[in-house]
Amino acid sequence: MNTTTPFGPKGWTPERLGSLSGKTYVITGANAGAGFQATRILLTKGAKVVMLNRNPTKSAAAIAKLKQEFSHHADVSFVRMDLAELASIRKAAAEVLNKVPHIDALMCNGAIAQVAKQTLTVDGFESQLGVNHYGHFLLCGLLFDRLNESKGRIVVVSSEGHKMGLRTIQFDDMNWDKHYHPNKVYSQSKLAQMMFAYELQDKIKAARKAVKVYVCHPGAANTSLINEKANLTTRVSWSLMVKIGMAQSAEKGAYPEVMCATEDNLKQRAYYGPTGMMNFGGPVGECKLASFVLDKAVLTKLWALSERETSLSWPL
Repeated sequence: MNTTTPFGPKGWTPERLGSLSGKTYVITGANAGAGFQATRILLTKGAKVVMLNRNPTKSAAAIAKLKQEFSHHADVSFVRMDLAELASIRKAAAEVLNKVPHIDALMCNGAIAQVAKQTLTVDGFESQLGVNHYGHFLLCGLLFDRLNESKGRIVVVSSEGHKMGLRTIQFDDMNWDKHYHPNKVYSQSKLAQMMFAYELQDKIKAARKAVKVYVCHPGAANTSLINEKANLTTRVSWSLMVKIGMAQSAEKGAYPEVMCATEDNLKQRAYYGPTGMMNFGGPVGECKLASFVLDKAVLTKLWALSERETSLSWPL
C-alpha cells in the first residue's frame, strides 16, 4: 500500500471543518467543476471567497446560483482573470491586492487539459503549460507578499496525469513544436506545477517566510476539464469512465484542495488526494510522491526559466 489516510477509513471530508468566518480564500477557475464545489464548501462554513475566472457571464451565473443557495449575504465575488494572458494576470493581481487585505489561501485550481492540437497563448507559450504552470507561477509570485503577511497558504492542484508523460521537463522544446501530443503535454504542465510548488517550499524555508505550500490532485472527477478541445478518442474514453462510475463527483474532487487550504498539521513535502484504486477516487489522504518530481536540478532550472518567461523576480 503506497498511500495513507491519516483521517480515518473515510479519509478527509468537509465534516472536519469548523467555522471559517473571517477567512478569505482566492480560487482560480471557480465558476464550474471542482473550483465551484470548493467555493460552495468554503461558503457553507462562513468563509469569504474571491473567484478568479476568465468568463464574466459564467461567473455572474455562478455567483447568482451560490447566493440563491446561501442567501444574498454569501460573501463571494469574482475578478476577471485569464490564466492564458500574463497581462490579464497582472491586472487581476493588482485588483486583488487593492480589494483583498488578507488571504488565507490561494488555491491554484484553474486548468485546461488534453488540447488536441498545439495552441499557443498570446505570450507564445504552449497553451497547457502557459495556463496551468506559467499563469499560476506569475499569480502566486504577484500575491506572495500578501500571502506572507497573512501567514497564508498556496494550494497547487495538480493531477495524476503528471506521471503519464516524460517524468521530467523537456527544456529543449518547451512548446512541443516537435512531436506534439496532448496527453504528454498535459502531463508536462501538471508536473511543472508540482515542481514549482516543491521548489517554492525550499525557497520559502531558506528565506524564512511564513507561507505554506501544499500539492494535491482531485482524482478522476466529473468536471468540464475534458471538453471540445480534446480529441474524439479522449472524449469518448472519458464519457465511458463517467458512465461506468469510475469518475467521482466534482464535489468529492474538491475535497483535497479544500483540505489543503484549511486543515492544520499537514505535511508540506507531500502529495494529497483520493487514495483508492489508481487514485481515481476513495478516501482523501496522502498519496505516494514519486522521486522524479523532486529532482533538484530540474526544479532549479524550471524555476529560473519560469522567472525569465514571466518577467517576474520573486520576492524571495
